[in-house]
Amino acid sequence: MANIVPVEVIAAKILIVRGKKVMLDKDLARLYSVEPIALRQQVKRNHKRFPEDFMFQLSYDEAEALVSQNVIPSKKILGGYLPYVFTEQGVAMLSSVLHSERAIRVNILIMRAFVKLREILLTHKDLALKIEALEKKYAGHDDKIKDIFEAIRRLMQIPEESKRIVKGFKVKKQS
Repeated sequence: MANIVPVEVIAAKILIVRGKKVMLDKDLARLYSVEPIALRQQVKRNHKRFPEDFMFQLSYDEAEALVSQNVIPSKKILGGYLPYVFTEQGVAMLSSVLHSERAIRVNILIMRAFVKLREILLTHKDLALKIEALEKKYAGHDDKIKDIFEAIRRLMQIPEESKRIVKGFKVKKQS
């Protein structure tokens, strides 16, 4: 199957809201080549298929946060409503209410994007854990190195007694 939209483009449209990976209804509508209002109507006609963990409407503050993060260029683009977002399960459910060939193909690509994102996040998590372990392992090294340099400086200093110069006397060797 030829890709309609690159998986990377789809993955870039996956957002984190309320600790869940979601996609905006307007982005999904664009990918499915339907009007956002048509997508929302299909969802409303089949509302039993979309529980809160599959789809939810953003609050005003959440929409504002997306605008401030430049995820949404301006609130005007929302068309005067608070957008709905769909979790991975909600996107999968959309394929059962949108009955076009394109919807099926795009849905497969979106599922692959969610999987790819999950893989990337796991890789980053593993890397973060390794870095944290290294930080813990070497956390005290800075202080130890400073102590070593301080000890070397002390060893390099000439003791006060050897700085005294005695004039006019010769020290005889004792036999």
